[in-house]
Amino acid sequence: MLSLPLRHHPRKAPPPSGSPAPGRVRRAAALFAGLLAAVAFVAGPGARPAAATSATVPLEAVTGFGGNPGNLAMYVYRPNSLPARPAVVVALHGCHQSAQLYADNSGLPELADRLGVLLVLAETTSANNVSSCFNWFQSGDNQRGQGEAASIQQMALHAQSAYGADPARTFVTGLSAGGAMTAVMLADYPDIFSAGAVIAGIPYNCTQDNGPFVCMNPGVAHTPDVWAQRVRDADPSWQGPWPRVAVWQGDKDPTVAPANADALRDQWTAVHGLSRTPTTTRTIGPDATRQERYAAPDGSTAVEVDRVPGIGHGTPVDPGSGAQQCGNTGTANFIASICSSYWIGEFFHLDDSPPPSSLPAPTGLTATSVTESSISLSWNTVQGATDYAVHRDGTRIATPAALSATDTALAPGTRHTYTVAARDASGREGARSAELTVSTAGATPACWAADNYHQVQAGRATTSAGNTYAKGSGQSMGLYNTFVTHTLKEFPSGYFVLADTHCP
Repeated sequence: MLSLPLRHHPRKAPPPSGSPAPGRVRRAAALFAGLLAAVAFVAGPGARPAAATSATVPLEAVTGFGGNPGNLAMYVYRPNSLPARPAVVVALHGCHQSAQLYADNSGLPELADRLGVLLVLAETTSANNVSSCFNWFQSGDNQRGQGEAASIQQMALHAQSAYGADPARTFVTGLSAGGAMTAVMLADYPDIFSAGAVIAGIPYNCTQDNGPFVCMNPGVAHTPDVWAQRVRDADPSWQGPWPRVAVWQGDKDPTVAPANADALRDQWTAVHGLSRTPTTTRTIGPDATRQERYAAPDGSTAVEVDRVPGIGHGTPVDPGSGAQQCGNTGTANFIASICSSYWIGEFFHLDDSPPPSSLPAPTGLTATSVTESSISLSWNTVQGATDYAVHRDGTRIATPAALSATDTALAPGTRHTYTVAARDASGREGARSAELTVSTAGATPACWAADNYHQVQAGRATTSAGNTYAKGSGQSMGLYNTFVTHTLKEFPSGYFVLADTHCP
């Protein structure tokens, strides 16, 4: 269902290096779409009988949600019991599908009803792509600030502002072309999405040096560092925290080769600086899906891979009324096996977060002391607060009752961003304060003079679309070649700024 006929827009950038010429891609894509139309994707051996599709899920069409350069439609499903500051899950359908079809069959509305989640469904059409696929492979649609990716970002921001949704609990998931576009959103907008679930998808920017069909099957082999650098290049100024990523893949998928699950794992474990050896493995669900977890240093699961046995290309569902059941199988590419939406909700921790408090954000957050290994903070009192939650780089690290906290065991010369929120007697957090960025002491600024090519090769800069950017600051350094030379100052560790006139 990952058919890829291209649309024509004057805003499109030229194809990335290594991609086939547009005419060849269009001809191949049209042929591929015809072949797909003749193939019936069904569940593998032992699958349970298909169930009839339930009643249509009521969706609200949303217009005027912001800039819409990708010409997409936005729909919302709101449970009757939607709490204040709900979590948001953005869902992206597969090829030959629609927002309504995905809502009716994926099991996501059941998740929204059970946990009080705002469900946002983006929709593309045949006007964008003749097979109604998201254009995950188009440079004009898969880069930050452009095309369809920018439209989906605007939907997430609109959900936060118009529905009072929680910016810290905004997630994205999708199937097939929607799964590949999920990877795009996580790479392009790590400041918006805290986690995502890619179902039968493709690593971010695989088409930088390969055609889309090669990326789909047999897949592309790169080192984890190469895959990870493509994510970092998507937003050169972003230094983390990086989104958590779950990967779902059928082991009999004839359309998106299972090797893509390994490539996605390699890409995101490398982004998080983790080993490719799972921290834990287990089986889940009625079909013994194999779940591999890759833990961050704090013990949380940063990357998860769920390998679904015996199924082809589609969203795994498990029709029924049980606590871990969801979805329908009366439509192609929704395959009876396991309720993936239930487990995706578990990965997003949608049931772990208490409803937020109405307490206002603390003011006056400041650093009162900085050493080589610690940063001390203070802030102003909030009336009605029982205690406070201190967050470092997006992760809660302490809940002091006092108006101060000291973060210890930090590395010299490292840069961290802090926020603080007041908590009520039930442990619910209110709004977070403005961010404060502080660097520990102890590191001596280092200076590096080299041409742009060698700055990138040394890991001090990144490249995107033929240009070079200082790692950390994201400052533009000009063309990626051996003729342009700059001096970069590193301070704190891993953060580089242009210093051509004076360094240190």
